[in-house]
Amino acid sequence: MIDLHTHSLFSDGVLVPSELVRRAVIKGYEVIAITDHGDASNLDFILPRIAAVCKELNRRWNIKALPGIELTHIPPETFSELTARARSLGAAIVVAHGETLVEPVHPGTNRAAIEARVDILAHPGLITKEEAELAKKNGVYLEITTRKGHSLSNGHVAKIAREIGANLVIDTDTHEPGDLSTDELARNILLGAGISPDAIAAVFQNSKQLAEKAIAAFKR
Repeated sequence: MIDLHTHSLFSDGVLVPSELVRRAVIKGYEVIAITDHGDASNLDFILPRIAAVCKELNRRWNIKALPGIELTHIPPETFSELTARARSLGAAIVVAHGETLVEPVHPGTNRAAIEARVDILAHPGLITKEEAELAKKNGVYLEITTRKGHSLSNGHVAKIAREIGANLVIDTDTHEPGDLSTDELARNILLGAGISPDAIAAVFQNSKQLAEKAIAAFKR
């Protein structure tokens, strides 16, 4: 399993990073990104600490842990600035908290995040074809999520991505131990979103390619 969207107690998760990563090891994960919720108030607090623990854990355990951030409920016009700031502070993965159906995310967030070239647009709700086309052009991956509530629009996201040819990844948005997934569960959720068995391998490959890019960035 490659999971590029999880949370520790540096935001609203329940586990310290080491326990989150340890539980991922036991689940058989290859790669995990810790992407706590961030905005202008806390990037400089979260990212150096997550980067430090990821470096230590990567030395000790058979897993690649990556520091990241999920830019969450921020004013859309600040995405470019905060994405650049997050990368400068060590974020190997930048996730945007998309326009999920179950939270009052500011309209225009999906487009602003895509224009800022975040890595992943998480749970993007009723994303439009125009936004998906821009995501394809800008190399932004659209997320299929295993997270309850946010997953309500998985079918729509998959349908739009299939029509446009936009790249999909699957992540858990983990907040507590029971949220971590397995490859089998991820496969079934992709099937439930309307993704054909033949296309599931491509989704997993997208996660692998993005993870490899992030691992290379973290080493620099």
